[in-house]
Amino acid sequence: MATKIGIDAGGTLTKIAYFDENLELQLISFLSSDMQAIKYWIETNHSLASICLTGGRAEQLKKYLLSPMDIPYIVEFDATMAGVMYQLKQENIECEKAIIANIGTGTSIHIMKENSHSRLGGTGIGGGTLIGLGQALTGITDYKEMIALSKLGDRSSIDILVSDIYENNKLPINGALTASNFGGVALKKTLNRSYEDHLSGVQGMIGEVVASLCIQAADAHHVENIIYIGSTLENNDLLKNIMESYTILKEKKPFFLEKHGYSGAIGALLESI
Repeated sequence: MATKIGIDAGGTLTKIAYFDENLELQLISFLSSDMQAIKYWIETNHSLASICLTGGRAEQLKKYLLSPMDIPYIVEFDATMAGVMYQLKQENIECEKAIIANIGTGTSIHIMKENSHSRLGGTGIGGGTLIGLGQALTGITDYKEMIALSKLGDRSSIDILVSDIYENNKLPINGALTASNFGGVALKKTLNRSYEDHLSGVQGMIGEVVASLCIQAADAHHVENIIYIGSTLENNDLLKNIMESYTILKEKKPFFLEKHGYSGAIGALLESI
């Protein structure tokens, strides 16, 4: 039974981190909409543990737990950065200065310099985009199914590349770059585009938009390293590959942490110790 628990109550998922009796880090997640399951898990397994909360739904979860004790709260950005720094140390990654993109329901972009950090901005493009736009395009509601199908898709008829526009003319930039996400749906005469193609296109749009914003931030702040974290990357190799290849193309170094989706929960756990 854990004595300390860190909880990151996000818009879509609630992530939990704790150390077991062998001091091994344990991670678990629930749908944020299923607070009854979260409460049951705590009361059944770790009823005596002290809790530290973070995340956008922290106050909502706090009220639902009806704890007789005051549950402390750590600002989400602080918790996330603490979790990232902990993971960098655990994975022996030397990275004192980096742009960090936290891709959850939306995406928040930060700059980390040694032990300090500040938020640079963000975008509404993120996991919520895949869930919402993916459902609108295909009618599919299961997130894991969307990820699995997107790996089988082909974006060539969905997007317009720079090479499509210039055709046989001299290219001003790399012809493999996307000139317009989803522009091909209107301008390319392709019949019977599949659900897989559309979902692959959504993943491409998310990956390229987020990576582009991070690359621009890295250029502005003279940073070489970009760390991509967040629950949207969980078991999502296609999105990782899109972001990795685009970041390398733009001569930056991408990093993906092993427990990237739990950075906020880990930071909240460390705050409670």
